[in-house]
Amino acid sequence: MRRSIDDASDDHPIDEERPAVSWMVGLSDDPDASDDGSPRVSVTLEEAGRAGFGVVAQLAPDTARRMRAAIAAALREIGEDPGQ
Repeated sequence: MRRSIDDASDDHPIDEERPAVSWMVGLSDDPDASDDGSPRVSVTLEEAGRAGFGVVAQLAPDTARRMRAAIAAALREIGEDPGQ
């Protein structure tokens, strides 16, 4: 099973030195993505327009929650409400 949850491009100004980056969050039950075959949250980062050449992180639930907490902490640091 593979399921896409959300995807978009980053928000920095595009120039020759910093190409646009796309991100995607999804679900995967690829047995090669974990030691125990359990489903993973997948996070993909790649240069926009270069599908298949990015980096995919397969996150266990605890690691996905840790990433979510880190993003929430970063939002609070810049004075933004982290939401849910």
